[in-house]
Amino acid sequence: MKRSGMRGSVKVFRFIFIAIVLVLEGSSALAQVPNNNDMSACPAPLLSKIKRHRIIEGETVSSIAEQYGLLPETLVKFNPNIKVPKIPVGQEIFIPPINGVKIEAPPGSTWLDLEGAYGVRADILFELNGCQKRPKVVFIPGTSWAAKTPQKDYTGLAGYPLPTPLTVGLSYGWQNSPIQKERLFHSGIDLLAPVGTDVLAADDGLVIYVDREGAYGNYIIINHRGNRQTRYAHLASVAVKVNQRVKTGEIIGTVGQTGQPDISAPHLHFEVRFKTNQGWVAQDPAIHLKIKR
Repeated sequence: MKRSGMRGSVKVFRFIFIAIVLVLEGSSALAQVPNNNDMSACPAPLLSKIKRHRIIEGETVSSIAEQYGLLPETLVKFNPNIKVPKIPVGQEIFIPPINGVKIEAPPGSTWLDLEGAYGVRADILFELNGCQKRPKVVFIPGTSWAAKTPQKDYTGLAGYPLPTPLTVGLSYGWQNSPIQKERLFHSGIDLLAPVGTDVLAADDGLVIYVDREGAYGNYIIINHRGNRQTRYAHLASVAVKVNQRVKTGEIIGTVGQTGQPDISAPHLHFEVRFKTNQGWVAQDPAIHLKIKR
């Protein structure tokens, strides 16, 4: 499966998350891996520090996020019932202590598995999640990834990468690979569509890559405003070139089965990535698109 490049500097991550835990816990040092008789050395799990916020008239996703020092994407991820730009007055939403996401770890996975998928050190994940021996429901810090510039109200992409919203054949995140017969991390979504279906630019942007790329097959990358990027893979044909500016809904290629698709049914592999100090990091396209499941 396509994997996102999320590894940053080990020392930088270590120092950042030491600081986070010290602030949250008022502790003098990060907890070491405890022995069987000493669980008190562990900080409380970050998921135990989630707050509730009741939305009042005039508030937006951005204004609430700013109030708590978070990114708008973090609130959208934690509260999938939020429909931006309008949000429901009077409704309570969940507020995590720092930017990140909550996931259900695949059965049998280890902290090292999660490190490989999300690029956050296994020992840091272990400590920030209360030193669980086996990860179950886990907080992954920093998955929304801090932007270099303030973000506007979170409204998602302007368009859709296909002529009509279609069924998702394989979702983002940990999935059972029908072809490889194992559980792997999928960095985009596979939208089922017949071979030859037009593929459309999901937003205005600049084409920065057009080529054949390993498992992705024929592959297009477009950069958009707001430090975002979309990627389109397994194409049968391409209709754009590098440095070409495209408009939302413009045809950029057609659905194909080039490369090494993760499912056998014809589909478009579509990714949304966000620019960070660690590079272009994959996000769940479901928070950017209206999709049919």
